[in-house]
Amino acid sequence: MTSNQHRPRNRSSLRSNITVRYGSMSSEQPDSDASSMQTTVISQKRSYIAVAVLCYINLLNYMDRYTIAGVLLSIQNYFGIPDSTSGLLQTVFICSFMFLAPVFGYLGDRYDRKLIMIVGLIVWIVTTLGSSFVKQTHFWVLVLTRALVGTGEASYSTIAPTIIGDLFTGTKRTLMISFFYIFIPVNPALGGLGLLLLVFLIPNPPRGASDNQGGATMESTSYIEDIKYLLKNRSFVWSSLGVTAMAFVTGALAFWTPTFLFRAQVTQGLRPPCNEEPCDPLDSYIFGAITVVTGIVGVFLGTCISKQLRDRVPNADPLICAVGMLSSSPCFFIAIVLAATSIPATYTFIAIGETLLSLNWAILADILLYVVVPTRRATAEALQIMVCHLLGDAGSPYLIGAISDALLKYNPESPSWDFRRLEYSFLLCPFIGVLGGLFFLMTSLYIKEDRKAAELLASEPQGNKGENIPLWTKTESLKYCMYQISLPVY
Repeated sequence: MTSNQHRPRNRSSLRSNITVRYGSMSSEQPDSDASSMQTTVISQKRSYIAVAVLCYINLLNYMDRYTIAGVLLSIQNYFGIPDSTSGLLQTVFICSFMFLAPVFGYLGDRYDRKLIMIVGLIVWIVTTLGSSFVKQTHFWVLVLTRALVGTGEASYSTIAPTIIGDLFTGTKRTLMISFFYIFIPVNPALGGLGLLLLVFLIPNPPRGASDNQGGATMESTSYIEDIKYLLKNRSFVWSSLGVTAMAFVTGALAFWTPTFLFRAQVTQGLRPPCNEEPCDPLDSYIFGAITVVTGIVGVFLGTCISKQLRDRVPNADPLICAVGMLSSSPCFFIAIVLAATSIPATYTFIAIGETLLSLNWAILADILLYVVVPTRRATAEALQIMVCHLLGDAGSPYLIGAISDALLKYNPESPSWDFRRLEYSFLLCPFIGVLGGLFFLMTSLYIKEDRKAAELLASEPQGNKGENIPLWTKTESLKYCMYQISLPVY
């Protein structure tokens, strides 16, 4: 190791005369405009208002995302479509959502995030309104509008969590994120209100504002460098795989559970079959109410457990997620098996399973925020969204429906077989849930060192005032390697 006076001076002198790169850090601003941007102080009151607005819009997003599931029986009868085609409605929505998420992630790390969300929300409002007027002979138009709705949601869901991450830090950030994600389990006119609130009440904080207390600034690196950084981040990779398994399970459950329970009651003779729309939506209401209550309880419970354990157990967050996934899977398995004989018992185990599954939502978002440097969070959100939907809930509703249709040929005339074939298809979900729990256990092995690495990179380099240090230069790589070597000492 050499002292500071033996360092080459030409490199830092050159840096003082060039524009700071994204992902680099400096205690001096490159120009007056950047200085005014980085010294912007957003009041606590405005930050709380911003979170409230973002939560409201997030509620609308998830209400719209699962609207189809609530009226699926009526849609099947109105358009005369089988289970696999019904699942396609959710698949096209998720596909457009996931493929556009990386685009908005790239834009969100480089351009005005508030403006991007405003444009996306306008697209969402227009396409949601348009899908309400599709005629019976134009099913393909409904498919198209569902795909376009995903465009609007991709712009918002990718960027909104990063704004919260830049408004708060520490346990307060965890709490605000929990409020944001609590609306996952829980329109156009309401969307218009959300658009107005977004325009007038949401600030656009500097990226990394809450993490950078020393005055360091961050500028952009290339998209390829961002992706390479994320792929080397083991906590991000394993947690993204865990989220993918979780998305597979929740996507299939949210889309098919009301129809599954209706068919179970037809099999038991509790209800007559629905041969023309509108069908009785009682199961959708009951399942929706259970999902809202268990979602709220689960998110708050997960947040409280995380706050209690985080200081004592460094890898508490992924362990909580693993426990939630592994313990919810048996509950869902029992619920599926009991549906043929007892609807109340099925609802009971669904409620327990959803509560355990909901422990994870806020924690997962917080994990991403603290293992990824601030200037790459939108890209990380986008990449995680694309992967978890591509391999998760983009395909699970269609896959469950396709398996159900494939089993139809064995007893095509039996109403009870309509229930059984969907039941056998549904049994895939608990096994995917166990796989997700294993992914979170793998995350727990690396979370401590990856979090420390992100903190080192996001903090102002000590003893280098005025120098611009790009992310993952040789100096920072050496710091990271030295930190990893010191882990056994800790």
